[in-house]
This record gives sequence, C-alpha cells and structure tokens, in this order.
Amino acid sequence: MRGNVNPYFGVYKEPQYKTQIRLTPIPDQDWDKAIAKIGANAALVSQLLMGQMPDRIDQVFAGMRLHLLPRSRDDFALTQCSCPDYANPCKHIAGVYYRLAGMLDDDPFLLFELRGLSRERLHQSLSETPLGRALVSVMDEREEAIEPADSFFTRPRTAESAPDYRDFWNGRKCLPTEIEPATPPVVPGILVRKAGDFPGFWERDNSFVEVMEELYGRVRGKSKGVL
Repeated sequence: MRGNVNPYFGVYKEPQYKTQIRLTPIPDQDWDKAIAKIGANAALVSQLLMGQMPDRIDQVFAGMRLHLLPRSRDDFALTQCSCPDYANPCKHIAGVYYRLAGMLDDDPFLLFELRGLSRERLHQSLSETPLGRALVSVMDEREEAIEPADSFFTRPRTAESAPDYRDFWNGRKCLPTEIEPATPPVVPGILVRKAGDFPGFWERDNSFVEVMEELYGRVRGKSKGVL
C-alpha cells in the first residue's frame, strides 16, 4: 500500500506499507449445514448453479447464527498494517476495505472463497443435492453442439413459381363495400384534455377543450357522410 510524503513528520520519500486483512473462515461442518439448507431451496440452487448470487442468501446463514457478509470487526481474523498509525483500522486498511467491496460487486462469489469455500466445492456440493442433480440434468440436455456455418450471410432461395403481376396489381380480393363504424372512445378527446382548458399556446378566453370537442364533432359528422 502506497503512503503519503509528509515532511512535517520527516517522511520525504513515498513509503510502502504492507496491509493485510483476512476474513474469519466458516467451519466445514457449518458449510455442510448451509449447503444442505441451500440445497432444499430450488430458487437458491438454480441461481447459484447458473452463476447468480441470490439476494436472500444471507438468510440461510442467519438461521445458523452466522452471516456470509462481514458485519463487524469480529468477522475479520486479521487486520494489520505496517504504517506507524496506531488506529486500527487505519486509512490504509480502510482503503483495502473499499477495494474489497468493489471486488465483491464485480464478483460476489469471491465472498465464498474468503469465507473458506472454493467455487469448485460450492458447485460440486450443490450439484450433488437432489434439486441440484435435477437442474444439472436439464441444463445438460439443453446444451447443443455448435455447428460450423458455410457462410455468414443468408443464402437466397429461388421462388417455386414466377409471381403473377396482374393478380398482384388487380387484387384477387375486393375491398369491402361497407365499413363498420368505429367504436367511440370512452373519454372523447383524451389527448386534448391532457393539455387542459388553457394551455400555454392558447390565447383565447374560451376553453381550448370545448373548441376541440366541437371541431372533432364536426369532423366525425362529415366522415360518416363520406363513408
């Protein structure tokens, strides 16, 4: 960990400090109990086997009076820095905490390793549970072999028969002679009503909504006569 130059304390060259933190590992027997509880929950098993960290994962450990995420200083077996600061955590240890938090955001499964359970053992243990075996078998069935392609582009297909351009332009089916009237809206002029009676661009004294309703009524009447 890089330190700071401070001539006031006689530090004229950038110092290098050795900072160490280590989380308290969860005992193996507790890991076996936790995996058994996780293996009984289909949602947790499926998410973990597919590489996703469940949001409720810490509830499993809470029932065992444990927690996966560190909550206090007691969860750290070692917090040590070679800097002359007497405080623990010092600013260098605090910096490592922030760095560790960023790494856990990128890879939440790193927390299992810091607690003493490797990724391989986690995946293998969950795959051996009844729900895990069922999920792994389904995932294996869905895996399809990748077939090489001769071309990156879609090959054109020849038409079975030449199109009849006369039928295309004349049309085989005539348009209906009568058109069913449209269903009137439940709230007429709903888009106009959103602007209100007096929108910013409306400079008259009468209501903008009333004027537009009258206009829409005239248009509907003329449209019925045309159709």
